[in-house]
Amino acid sequence: MGAEYLADRAADGEGVWDVVVVGAGPSGAAAAYAAAVAGRRVLLLEKAELPRYKTCGGGIIGPSRDALPPGFEVPFQDRVNAVTFSHNGRFTRTRRSRRMLFGLVNRPEFDQRLVESAQKAGAEVRTGVTVSRVEQHGPTVPDRRTVAVVLQGGETLLARSVVGADGSASRIGAHVGVKMGQVDLGLEAEIPVPGTVAEDWRGRVLIDWGPLPGSYGWVFPKGDTLTVGVISARGEGAATKRYLEDFIGRLGLAGFEPAVSSGHLTRCRTDDSPLSRGRVLVCGDAAGLLEPWTREGISFALRSGRLAGEWAVRIAEAHDAVDVRRESLNYAFAIKAGLGVEMSVGRKLLAVFERRPGMLHAAITGFRPAWRAFADITRGATTLAELVRSRPLAQRALTALER
Repeated sequence: MGAEYLADRAADGEGVWDVVVVGAGPSGAAAAYAAAVAGRRVLLLEKAELPRYKTCGGGIIGPSRDALPPGFEVPFQDRVNAVTFSHNGRFTRTRRSRRMLFGLVNRPEFDQRLVESAQKAGAEVRTGVTVSRVEQHGPTVPDRRTVAVVLQGGETLLARSVVGADGSASRIGAHVGVKMGQVDLGLEAEIPVPGTVAEDWRGRVLIDWGPLPGSYGWVFPKGDTLTVGVISARGEGAATKRYLEDFIGRLGLAGFEPAVSSGHLTRCRTDDSPLSRGRVLVCGDAAGLLEPWTREGISFALRSGRLAGEWAVRIAEAHDAVDVRRESLNYAFAIKAGLGVEMSVGRKLLAVFERRPGMLHAAITGFRPAWRAFADITRGATTLAELVRSRPLAQRALTALER
């Protein structure tokens, strides 16, 4: 498209979106919903056709449920009220709760419903399109209030603000300059099992503290399928694969053929990593926002996506660079004041877990306040940050363990 034509479109507002969101996972759908419910013209772009598979345990904890659109019905495959903990297959103990701890979903269905919520709020969705780059200067950008979103094939879309929610290998994140400090490899198998096996797991998950520093495995039941996975630091690929194979074997599941076997890198941002550049914001995995110890990302995606959508609206309304800068800084402050504090505590817990997994296992299985804290966090009654901030015992324990 010629620069003159784009300038004409920007001048009269024709074809210029208030907000373009790149990526239709939980963070992107949340951002699109937040911007659309505010009455703005919103376009949500996704390179895959929906629904699509995503390597993820699919655990929906309390903070995730609290961040969902009003009236959203979560398509739970199971509701968890018991957790079996083990330390590399040993010292197994099951803790139970009278109330639901968290729920389990299949990501294709969950993500699709989130996108539908954004559509009902007024967002337009385009699938099967890949964003090559965004530009805030140059011949494709008609004025300082506009961002050009260039698609593979050359089509150019114009927007007053852009939200990057395009995953952990984000092109929008690269534009913003996101820096990652922790990279982990997750491996996962979706294993169909007979009804008798599925019944043994109903309402209960397994968390196994693994043999590699910072590693753990999980079994999440979803009807007639068990999601079995492990995660460990990148660079230990062969050992991580062996851990998964051994884990599946000792669970007695080696004889069942997985319907899906997949892998995925998770990335955590550094403390000084940017969250915006000009009129472009990033959220979710694209911003490296997830809990460093458990690598839980859905709640971080939903919460950061909602904030990104709200601030994208404010940036779209900004008339000059000073206003844009002010709103971008406010967005960064909102992220860091909440999710950033949780990540900081999570990093400390990961460091302790890497050195002393047995101690954490003993605490959570044998020390009632530690189990209650775990249950409160998963239910959404508190967060890691609130727990450390509000309970002196938790503060003292974490400080002692860090030594």
